[in-house]
Amino acid sequence: MLVGYARTSTLEQDAGLEAQVRDLKTLRCEKLFSEQVSSVAPRKALDAAVEFCREGDTLVVTKLDRLARSVTHLGTIITALETKGVALRIVNLGVDTATPTGRLMLNVLGGVAQFEREIMLERQREGIAKAKGEGAYKGRKPTARAKAAEIAALAAEGLSMAAIATRLGIGKGSVHRALNPKPADAAQ
Repeated sequence: MLVGYARTSTLEQDAGLEAQVRDLKTLRCEKLFSEQVSSVAPRKALDAAVEFCREGDTLVVTKLDRLARSVTHLGTIITALETKGVALRIVNLGVDTATPTGRLMLNVLGGVAQFEREIMLERQREGIAKAKGEGAYKGRKPTARAKAAEIAALAAEGLSMAAIATRLGIGKGSVHRALNPKPADAAQ
């Protein structure tokens, strides 16, 4: 049986998720799992897909980055699948771990992808350091501080921190910090 898995990082990427699901249906995946969650967050649909697969099945994804966040994570997924006798197919790479060549290619491509990500992060850190040195980098504008009055007003109305965070589109931790400022925060 072909089992499909589709993922996008955010809820704003509906078209990307729909395209993956469409492609997986075109490939005749009999069972589909999909979710919209960051690669670093717990991925319940991925866990469910791996759990669902049985010996002889193939887990199908459209792209490698929809499946794993690192070579280590990819290795964990492959190990779980191999233990169950399940192959992995990555459509855009033409890789299928049902073959020895497919397994080799997946390991090589996973290493290259991780290397590429690490180089990108290194360049990003270097760019930020240079901009800071030139006084051009200020970082992200603090959104919660700008909404401190709104946060206090909503808290006075009796809304919970989670409800305030949802309404204002900020994190619950930001609401907590705005309602319980440290002495250093209050001075800013």
